[in-house]
Amino acid sequence: MTHRQVLESLTGLLAAFFTAILSSTIVANALPTIMDQLHGTQTDFAWVITAALLANAATTPIWGKLADLFNKKLLVQLSIIIFVAGSVMAGFATTIPFLLTARVIQGVAMGGLTALAQAIIGTIIPPRERGRYSGYMGAVMAVGTAGGPLLGGYIVDSPLGWRWTFFVCVPLAIISLVLLQFTLKIKHVRVPAKIDWLGSILLTSGVSLLLIWVSFAGQSGYYDWISGQSALMVGGSVILLAALLFVETKVSHPIIPLKIIRQRTPALAIVASVAVGIAMFSSSTFLGQYYQVARGATPTEAGLLTLPMIAGNLIGAVASGLLVTRTGKWKRYLVGGAILLIAGLGLTGTIDHQTSLALVGMYTFIFGLGLGMMMQNLVLAVQNTVAAKDIGSASGAVAFFRTVGGAAGVAVLGATMGTKVASLISEGLAAIGIKAPAGGATQLDLSTMPEPIKLIVRASYGDGAAMIFMISAVIAVVALVAVLFIKEIPLRRTVDIVDTKHDGGGAGSVAGLAVAGVADSIVDSTMAETEDPSVSVSLDKG
Repeated sequence: MTHRQVLESLTGLLAAFFTAILSSTIVANALPTIMDQLHGTQTDFAWVITAALLANAATTPIWGKLADLFNKKLLVQLSIIIFVAGSVMAGFATTIPFLLTARVIQGVAMGGLTALAQAIIGTIIPPRERGRYSGYMGAVMAVGTAGGPLLGGYIVDSPLGWRWTFFVCVPLAIISLVLLQFTLKIKHVRVPAKIDWLGSILLTSGVSLLLIWVSFAGQSGYYDWISGQSALMVGGSVILLAALLFVETKVSHPIIPLKIIRQRTPALAIVASVAVGIAMFSSSTFLGQYYQVARGATPTEAGLLTLPMIAGNLIGAVASGLLVTRTGKWKRYLVGGAILLIAGLGLTGTIDHQTSLALVGMYTFIFGLGLGMMMQNLVLAVQNTVAAKDIGSASGAVAFFRTVGGAAGVAVLGATMGTKVASLISEGLAAIGIKAPAGGATQLDLSTMPEPIKLIVRASYGDGAAMIFMISAVIAVVALVAVLFIKEIPLRRTVDIVDTKHDGGGAGSVAGLAVAGVADSIVDSTMAETEDPSVSVSLDKG
């Protein structure tokens, strides 16, 4: 495919991907208002995000496997239809449980859009050329991830109200559905359809039970971290996930591709993706809350204050993507991105309710830059090591662990922040001679509070937010260690791995990757000498 043909095919796909990312972040600055009107707590606040991320994570590997078995274009269109249904439900929600149900449906669709977008790009574009297009996808992700709160804040402050933060995604989804029909042209090769339904059920159950446990453990009115209920939930989760590993070694088409994630590069990329997911989703979730609750910003102002993070993410994704395509080197951008991520999150972890907003903006720009450099390049590193027939499963695995990390991060950090804020509020109230009410979760409705109490609550949220970012910085160190040990394999110019029997290697073998790298070097050299991109080089097997 020519560059123009690829761009035409990606038009609808990127529109659908943007809609999915936007829907997951547009509610960030609307959440304080939603919690106010629906009488939600800090735990509810975290779970509006976590519910969608959990459904996203649990279904991403399933969508990835379906992408290897069925028509990818039809699957993308199906996920958009599911997404529209969930968005309409969320817009009409009148209670927190109903809203959470709608968010789960949205999450199922987002899992499909995320996994399928990566799989389709991996199917039609060779890894060496994919950096450019991954940069475009990274830019879309950057704008959707950080631009969503800006649009959401504007909608909340407008006469439309918070419900339109869900409704606005519906026309965008329909537009992307139409664009996909006319622009996405990919060939589907039929293969025997076998779905690992038992593995899917075990995966969903095990991850869900674990996330539910970490969300409510230690919360007032629930159960302690060390208790009989905690033991049952953790034990049940461990048993379910152990059963999943056993099943995946026996079935012919596992939902979690163990043969892929046992390889060095995919395994380390997955570890790094978990840490990146925690940083990405936690920053977009709690940064908006910090600006609104701690700094008294309106939803629109909070959205504008996230622009430095948008800019950093956008620059990091696009610049690193173009440089990867030009040089063929990708590891340096992963290492640099991890260092920037740690530095930016660590600096943001020093803020409080009085820190200069210009300084906060500079800190968020730094970690946004790091996120942009890492997200798409981690996927690229994995796709470069697998055969075309496994691209859906491999892409889905990376997206799955990144989203699980994000869901767990939002749930755990949300619960941690709730406990910390409640403690700070109690101390602040005690200082002015007011006894804090016993039990109950921290309410987010500041509109009815007297001014002295409102100031204490704002200060508590400002100081509590710093702890969230500092914890994220420590977790990001894991991502740096992981990418340092990743071995850089030359990006191939072919969509599939070179098939070679040299030294007993097969398709997907190390020998195949080595030959592909040599072929790339010859092609690079020949093109440089002839300046003729139509030159083709044939490399004799063995």
